[in-house]
Amino acid sequence: MSSLTAGDLDAASDPIALFAEWFEEAKHREPNDPNAMALATSGPDGLPDARMVLVKDWDQDGFVFYTNAESAKGAQLAANMQAAGLFHWKSLRRQVRLRGPVAPVPQDDSDAYYASRPRESRLGAWASRQSRELESRFALEKAVASYALMFGVGDIPRPAYWCGYRIVPIAMEFWADRPFRLHDRLQFSRSAPGEAWTKRRLYP
Repeated sequence: MSSLTAGDLDAASDPIALFAEWFEEAKHREPNDPNAMALATSGPDGLPDARMVLVKDWDQDGFVFYTNAESAKGAQLAANMQAAGLFHWKSLRRQVRLRGPVAPVPQDDSDAYYASRPRESRLGAWASRQSRELESRFALEKAVASYALMFGVGDIPRPAYWCGYRIVPIAMEFWADRPFRLHDRLQFSRSAPGEAWTKRRLYP
């Protein structure tokens, strides 16, 4: 797999464009969920927390994922609207790190994505009190059945607590495996969203 050559370093000026190239390769080479990202957040206690999420959209404005705002990650984001993410494509021996402030996605966007989900997933969003204690698997299945009965064959609206978040990166790092652990690391950073990017190589 190709690495970040000196020519690549000279040519790369936009981390989102570079991410697009790498992600396109990952879609064809990574066997499962190339859009999976480890999401790190922290709450008022400052203790970091991490879990996997699926990034459903990304562009120059940032990386979007959806979740239950009443979940642990939602509560942590409410207290500290900053996060870090990590894409790890093992088949490519590459990873991309990013971090920055987090902004809520417009409700229309959340509505549109929610409506595109399978019906069973939309019912699950109503039935799951995400991150809170569950007395038994049966209790969850009973809740799903209850909401299925309530909505019948009609539309299943988006719960108010189910929404999207966008990480607006102010730092992105591209890592590519090289022999003898002399890996390539290319870092892009900027002082704030909307500002110009600067780049530099880092020691492995």
